[in-house]
This record gives sequence, C-alpha cells and structure tokens, in this order.
Amino acid sequence: METKRGYRQVRTARPDDIGKTIKRIFSYMFKNKWQVALVIFFILMSSVTGIISSYVFKPIINDYVVPFIGQKDPDLTSFAVMLSVMALIYLLGLLSTYGRSKMMSIISTGVLGQIRRDLFNHLQDLPISYYDTHTHGMIMNFFTTDTDTMRQMIADTFPQFISSIITVVGTFTMMMVLSPILTLITIGMLIIMLIITYVLGKQSRENFKIIQRAAGDLNGYGEEMISGQKVIKVFSYEQTIKEGFFEIAEEMRVAATKANSAANMLMPITANLSYVAFALSAGVGAYLTIQGRFDVGSLAAFLMYCRQFAGPISMLAQQFNYVMSALAGAERVFNLLDMPSEVDNGKVVLVNAVEDEDGNLTECDHRTGVWAWKDPENGNALTKVRGDVRFDHVEFSYVPGKVVLKDISLFAKPGQKIALVGSTGAGKTTITNLINRFYDVQKGTITYDGIDVKKIKKDDLRRSLGMVLQDTNLFAGTVMENIRYGRLDATDEEVIAAAKLANAHSFITRLPQGYNTVLTANGSNLSQGQRQLLNISRAAVASPPVLILDEATSSIDTRTEHLIEAGMDEIMRGRTVFIIAHRLSTVRNSNAIMVMEHGEIIERGDHEQLLELKGRYYQLYTGKAELD
Repeated sequence: METKRGYRQVRTARPDDIGKTIKRIFSYMFKNKWQVALVIFFILMSSVTGIISSYVFKPIINDYVVPFIGQKDPDLTSFAVMLSVMALIYLLGLLSTYGRSKMMSIISTGVLGQIRRDLFNHLQDLPISYYDTHTHGMIMNFFTTDTDTMRQMIADTFPQFISSIITVVGTFTMMMVLSPILTLITIGMLIIMLIITYVLGKQSRENFKIIQRAAGDLNGYGEEMISGQKVIKVFSYEQTIKEGFFEIAEEMRVAATKANSAANMLMPITANLSYVAFALSAGVGAYLTIQGRFDVGSLAAFLMYCRQFAGPISMLAQQFNYVMSALAGAERVFNLLDMPSEVDNGKVVLVNAVEDEDGNLTECDHRTGVWAWKDPENGNALTKVRGDVRFDHVEFSYVPGKVVLKDISLFAKPGQKIALVGSTGAGKTTITNLINRFYDVQKGTITYDGIDVKKIKKDDLRRSLGMVLQDTNLFAGTVMENIRYGRLDATDEEVIAAAKLANAHSFITRLPQGYNTVLTANGSNLSQGQRQLLNISRAAVASPPVLILDEATSSIDTRTEHLIEAGMDEIMRGRTVFIIAHRLSTVRNSNAIMVMEHGEIIERGDHEQLLELKGRYYQLYTGKAELD
C-alpha cells in the first residue's frame, strides 16, 4: 500500500497460516521442556480440582443438608469434615494456579527474549538491500510492538487453552453422568457459540494484520519526522507531515475499529448465551426435580458444571482480540526470520602472513601488517593482498530493467588513488557498494588481486577494505571505543596514533574527559566536522590495504580540511584508494580520475590530461557546469 507522498511501501498480501504461526511459537516454548511439563502438571491439577470441587456439592447437599432440614440439633461433624475436604481441594487448586502463572511468566519472558535475540542476529545477516527498503522505525517495530503482542498469548492464552480443554472434557463427562437431557441444552448453546466465534474471527483477523503493519509504518514515519525536525521547521513543512501522519494513523484507526468491534462483541454474546443455557438448565432441572426424576444435589452440581462449562469458552472469547493481534505480530516476526540471509559462497579467506626476502608467504596467527588471501580450493595457496582492484565490463541494476552501471571497466593498481566524480546519481557510490559486495554484479566481473570478489568470503573482503562515508555513525560509548571500532584489538596507543594521523588528537584532548568522553545520540555533543574526524581515525586504525572515501570531507569546513590533508595523505600512502568527491580540489593529485554520467565513464585520465581535453571535467572544474 502506498500513500500520496509515496512513503508507504507496496506490500504483497500473504495468506494467513495460523497453524504454522502457532507451531513456530510452540517451538520456542518447548525448548525448555521441563518448564512446560511443570506448567502442564499445574494446569492439570488446577482443572481437576475445579471439576472435583463442583461434584462435591452433590453429596454435601444430598447427604448433609437435605437430611438435616427440619431438625433442631443436627450433628454437623460430618458436614464440617466435608467442608474441610472442599477447602483443601480449593486450596490445592489455588496453589496450582499460582504455580502455573509463575512458570508461564518465566517461560513467556524467556521466549520473547529469545525471539528478540534471533531477530537481532538475523538482521545482521540480511543484505544491505533490506535496510535500503525499510525504515528504521519499521524495523524497530518488530522488536517492540510485534514481539510484545505475543506476551499475553503465551503467558495467559496458552495455559488457558489447555485448561479449557481439560475443563470442558471433564465437565462434559460429569454432566453426561448427572443428566444427559440437560447436557443437550448446553451442547446446543456451545454449537451456537462456536459458529459466532468463527464468523467474528474471520472478520477481524485481516484487520489485526493491518493494525500491525500500520504500527510499523507509523513508527517508521515518526522516527523520520522526529529526527528531521530542523529541516521540517526550516521549510515550514509541519502541515504536510501532519497530513502524512494522519493518513497512516487513520488507516490504523479504521482497521482497529473493525477488528475490535468484532472481537469485543464476542465476549458479551458468549456470556449472554451461557446465561441462557444456565437459565434453561435450571428451569428444566427444577421441573425434573419436582417430578422426582432428579435430586437437588445433582441439580446443584449440574448447574455448577453448567457455569464451569461456559466459563472457559467465555474467557477464551475475552482473549480473542489479543490472540488475533498476537498472531498477526508473530506472523510478521516469523516472516522476517524466514527472509533469506545474505548469500556468501566465497571460500577465499584473509589471513596474516610473513613474507621472506624471496617474497614467499607463510601464514601466521598474529598481526604482521602483511595480509594474504588463502584459497582452500587451490591447496591453501597464499596470494599477497596488494590492493589491485579491476572492473571488467560490469553492468548492474538495483531494480530489474533500470540499469545503474553500464559496461564499466576500470582498474586500480596497488597504491594508486582513483577518483570518481560526476553528477549525483551517476553511479559513483554504486561502484564502491559493488567492491564491498553489498550488492553483486549481474554482468561482468570484479577482481581483487586477480581473484573474483564473489570467491572471497564477504567478511574477509570487507575486513580488507576501509570506508569513510559521508554520513558518520558513532555509537554510544567513549571516543576511544568509537575509534577502536575500526579494529577491535587495537591498543590504546594505536588508537591515539590513528587519531593523530587524522589530526583528531588535538580536539579530542580538549574534550572534558579526552579519549574517555562518552558520546551520545550519534555524537550529538560534537560538531559535524569532529564526528567526521573520528570516522577518519576509525579507518586509520583499521589500516586496510584498500580505502574507500565517499565524500569523506564533505562535512568538514575548508580550514579543517586543510588541517587533515597531510594526515589523509599519510593514511592513503601505500594503499589503493577510491575517492568519491564533489570538491574537485580534493582529487587533483589522483593517479586517475573517472568522470561518470548516467552510469557510464565518459572521461578518464589524470587532472592535467582531463583539463587539456576541455570536456565535462574541464567544465566542472572551471565552474562552467554544476555537479548536481
């Protein structure tokens, strides 16, 4: 579904599979079999005591109440004993109910915790394309609303369902023993209840799915609008985003009204039908008792069973809307868990190595500064990582039919600096995405030191690449920890050295706690330029053979840019570097500059050569044309 503003995504409707969803939930619950077994034992005890306690009314009334009617000084000793027995039965049922509730609380929190862990782990394995097509708020909705809806279903509905089955079967058996005629009345009402439950359930089920989907969209929309408040206010966009919020909220309200209307009707309808069944049973039972075909004790016990028989059904009807909401949320969660992980068929791995005077490589288990590719399909042969990256007639599309890169061929020899310039949308960032294998090419090949990147394990490939992006991402933690994110085993001294290399050391030492200053909200307590300096320091501490700088200095003022130029040159020395830049002054000393337009390389050469051509690059550099 899509709004006028195009915010919502088109969704493919999936058929309901309630049985499969419930089975998946049970698979989480039964991971702790002894806990579930204990719960079932408590449920059994609670249900059986309820059934027995109702039957006890028959002997109490027939043997200890009716015979004493009219007596002046009856002996109530036996009566007191029976009451004590009944009290013990109720006490056992109470303790069993408490034990069941306690254990289900433990099980439900454990199940939800495990589902959230599985969700988070699976999200780490999904391809970048998933994050490109889903908002942050929508993804967070899986962890919050969708998962939380399962809590009541697991903690309450599951044990109540088992208890209801035991209670209904046991009660029905006892009712048939007491009076088959009166039991037929109860069965007739039960059939009517089941028909109504089925009809109303069918009406509300799809609406509960819409509610869960709309909740995810609402979270995503809210997250985007709240984070962009400055932009919204600068452009006086408040009224438009209010309309956008209302559109999503209104869909959620309409679906909730339809779903809850059907679900909320279920409880009063079933409750009143149970009262009708009770009244009919009482009337017919009283008539049979008067006729001498039924005794008072049996009538009292039967009426207790009549209420007991309808009670579980009414309670399940009361929880019906929670169940439908939980199943809708669970279906969305499990659909996400079933999404295919990022495919990685690579076999070649990255290892540390030692190189002798003759250039022979030997694998080692410690960091040496020399990396090698190890190919298990070629007798574990080692190839030194040099940073030779080549594109050979590469074509790529994010969406079938919309070509982004057309017949791209380029090479970056070890230690060369390759610049990609061109208008926004020309395909520059796409090239770096393909080097990282965030996406795989549809045609052509990309080789890294002569090895097809599809043969290299993605984790190892990415470890050999350092990226400095235009958008900085800092995490909750200290400055030291954020820089160390580039290489987790880096020492404090190596972190400080990397910061000095990027000219970040000076401003870090002026922070309140220096390198131990805690960053919050993506480094909101730092300037944009300072955040980018930390980002560059992170790449420096990783010390990879290939660097990718995607508008790395776009967020830094000219003065700061000059300060870090020397540091950047030091970081890039001896490494293959891909630079994407709008500031052409930053790419003048590149070995090769690729000018891109509409997914094609239209010019290539160094700075002087391209100026001599007086083509597109010349126009951009002299200001006769704009990049955007």
